[in-house]
Amino acid sequence: MKQEYETTKKFIDRFPEGKNDYAPHEKSMKLMPLATHIAEVFAWPETILNTDELDFAKGDYQPTVLNSKAELQQKLEDDYQKGKAALDNAEESSLEPKWAMKMGDQTLAEWSKYGAIRHALDQITHHRAQLGVYYRLNDIPVPGSYGPSADEQSF
Repeated sequence: MKQEYETTKKFIDRFPEGKNDYAPHEKSMKLMPLATHIAEVFAWPETILNTDELDFAKGDYQPTVLNSKAELQQKLEDDYQKGKAALDNAEESSLEPKWAMKMGDQTLAEWSKYGAIRHALDQITHHRAQLGVYYRLNDIPVPGSYGPSADEQSF
């Protein structure tokens, strides 16, 4: 989680002011909500470890609305600290119970709490790759994730 945080922080630190509403396609998420979602995922271990489910129909999840790069940077820091603290304090046995994402009576997905946390961390990687595409389309240098990016290499 720490490595994903450090990589994500490089992306968030390059967030462009004035481009909050940019989206590459009408079906695409806008830039600020996408970046905010990535930051939020870092707190999901806390939610997963302290609940049995997330029910969208009950309004259990309300996306955070941010307006500036500074707010985004603070959100990433706060949510990383929440998620890290939850994992640091978790007993191994607390990772075994089931956890589900639901829409009312419909179960959208179900995992062990460990599996749900692993899925959440995978979402960080997935959405950060989307953010990299948004950056590329706006001529914002893309930070490396698991090695140097094309913007960081000298040819």
